[in-house]
Amino acid sequence: MRLRQIILLLLLALATCAFVALDLGRFLSFEQLKASQASFAQLHAEQPLAVAAAYFLVYVLATALSIPGAVIITLAGGAIFGLWQGLLIVSFASTVGATLAFLASRFLLRDWVEARFGQRLADIHLGVDREGGFYLFTLRLIPVVPFFLINLLMGLTRMKVWTYYWVSQIGMLAGTAVYVNAGTQLAQLESLQGILSPALLGSFVLLGIFPLVARRIVAAVQKRKVFARWADQRPKTFDRNLIVIGGGAGGLVSAYIAAAVKAKVTLIEAHKMGGDCLNYGCVPSKALIKSAKLAHQMRHASNYGLSDAAPSFSFKAVMQRVHNVIAAIEPHDSIERYTGLGVEVLQGYGKLVNPWTVEVALNDGTTQQLTARSIVIAAGARPFVPPLPGLDDVGYVTSDTLWGEFAKLDEVPKRLVVLGGGPIGCELAQSFARLGSHVTQVEMGARIMVREDEEVSELAKASLEADGVQVLTGHKALRCELRPSSVTASAAKQSMDRHASLAMTDKGLAMTNEGLAMTSEGVASTFEKCLIVEHNGQEQVIPFDQLLCAVGRVARLQGYGLEDLGIPTHSTVDTNEYLQTIYPNIYAAGDVAGPFQFTHTAAHQAWYAAVNALFGEWKLFKADYSVIPWATFIDPEVARVGLNEQDAQEKNIAYEVTKYGIDDLDRAIADSEAHGFVKVLTVPGKDKILGVTIVGAHAGDLLAEYVLAMKHGLGLNKILGTIHTYPTMSEANKYAAGEWKRAHAPHKLLDWVKKYHAWKLGE
Repeated sequence: MRLRQIILLLLLALATCAFVALDLGRFLSFEQLKASQASFAQLHAEQPLAVAAAYFLVYVLATALSIPGAVIITLAGGAIFGLWQGLLIVSFASTVGATLAFLASRFLLRDWVEARFGQRLADIHLGVDREGGFYLFTLRLIPVVPFFLINLLMGLTRMKVWTYYWVSQIGMLAGTAVYVNAGTQLAQLESLQGILSPALLGSFVLLGIFPLVARRIVAAVQKRKVFARWADQRPKTFDRNLIVIGGGAGGLVSAYIAAAVKAKVTLIEAHKMGGDCLNYGCVPSKALIKSAKLAHQMRHASNYGLSDAAPSFSFKAVMQRVHNVIAAIEPHDSIERYTGLGVEVLQGYGKLVNPWTVEVALNDGTTQQLTARSIVIAAGARPFVPPLPGLDDVGYVTSDTLWGEFAKLDEVPKRLVVLGGGPIGCELAQSFARLGSHVTQVEMGARIMVREDEEVSELAKASLEADGVQVLTGHKALRCELRPSSVTASAAKQSMDRHASLAMTDKGLAMTNEGLAMTSEGVASTFEKCLIVEHNGQEQVIPFDQLLCAVGRVARLQGYGLEDLGIPTHSTVDTNEYLQTIYPNIYAAGDVAGPFQFTHTAAHQAWYAAVNALFGEWKLFKADYSVIPWATFIDPEVARVGLNEQDAQEKNIAYEVTKYGIDDLDRAIADSEAHGFVKVLTVPGKDKILGVTIVGAHAGDLLAEYVLAMKHGLGLNKILGTIHTYPTMSEANKYAAGEWKRAHAPHKLLDWVKKYHAWKLGE
């Protein structure tokens, strides 16, 4: 703390001590006010300006020092100066004092609070930047909220001083008027209870509902302002209650909910129903993971008392199974199913024309315009392709395109490079390694799966390396190149004979579609695909046959009219807590809205988007992200909900760690899956769960019990008291709770219990 801050803090402390030591609070009591009423009235009559100035100064000081008694001083203002003069003086004095308290809090405390709780205050700062003035205004309208707390807490935010002043000036006016008016009746009051007369009670009731009315008025003004440029285009009637753009998880659930409540809804999807999850993500990757795991178990059959066997398989058959799985699940998300549910499904590209109109370029070449009272944008996300020089020259696949491209291959890629150390990259790297690819995984960061605790990242890396994946962390991809390499002429001829496409140049060089060239010396040159990476300042060359870009996904923000309507985006569509864009009738859900890119969170958001879109004029629901689970399906699986240790440390949240090793679990031992752990973070000294990380077989399934517990406020004691079937993997959750219980055993009580048992034995 700087010297100026220390000096100011000492002055404030001295002023407060003086107030207490001199018992100045006695002058702020109702009895003292009544006793001095006649004297004040006479003094005011003789020296009106001096009394007003003195009163103003006392009020400012009392408010600035956050000294209790503002209500009594306000009543005195009404009694001495009357309604209008009292309202004028009190209004400005209270605002000036509040602003001084605001500045003192900012000067003395904000730096310290920011340093200690900066991460946790980020969302508060964002909310204050966006709607801080209105939020402050509503707080000022409610007289039961202690004003001094508002002054001190708002000083910790980034609100501008002038904004704080004028919003407080206006916001406190209604409450000040009620109290000053009560003060004008001071001469007739015998006690403070007399303030609760029917007339004043009515005033307070009106004051209580005024924030709701004010919010409605402000919302109406904001709505009118944002729709102003489109006023002449607003339809008098609407074709639909809801239009949904995008047929992935978010769009499907939004449309389903609308149809379930009998709304007229249209779903627009240009490509495949089911979106990324069904066609490119969750479903195909899990099908591949299953095949790869079975191949791995065959190679390690001795773990189960059988003979190890090299799996013999057709890679085409493996990829065909993946597509068969997609086809089997497809009916769940099909046009036929949703049409049967009452959803109109249009196949084409939807584009926002105005806040109520969507133009649909149908796949049959025609166009159609539809209007709706509300619109949900659920356009999803796409793989991010890094801007590496030479990437297009060598060719690449993404998590979207590999299912179609690899299905064309006769064999698993011999040398596969995976760019990215996140969940997608890890899952696919391990799977292809188990199927026989030589996989090199390149991650620019210091470790893979960086969102997890370091011990989890290390365990994941060890698991991938055990399956043959070469994990290169701290390696930055620089560029891709086609580099020549030499082979014998006979090998070149054999390669050329396998291909029908030959081209002779005027120099006598023969080139095949594999990039082979015959020189005059009879030696063939072939071009090899290479990734150039940098590690510790040195360049390294990694040759490959296939390159998979798995460095993340980005929201689809172009092509459907966001920019035409001026809807703000920052990596995702900007929304408020109700998932509304700047237009209150246009919502966003799923990957396009963020902050999570999971199928289950897209469906979760879709409920809020659909319900708010259809019934928001009556009640809006804030999207709840308090308990969001996720899993990475490597082997062993990694699943998490809530905080892990690195999150808690970044946010300066105190926690305790309870850990149970799955290597001790009977069912895990029987299944030869005895590795991993359950790690639970709790509030220090309590069984309240802050977060859980599970590493092990079926971790994603085991996590569900903790998700339920956190959602409904159940602690570890409740899990410990729940019967779990023996022998199952789910017992790991109970044993983890038992570890917490043992660490918090009441040792003193147990000592007395021990003595009791000894006494019962006659010892």
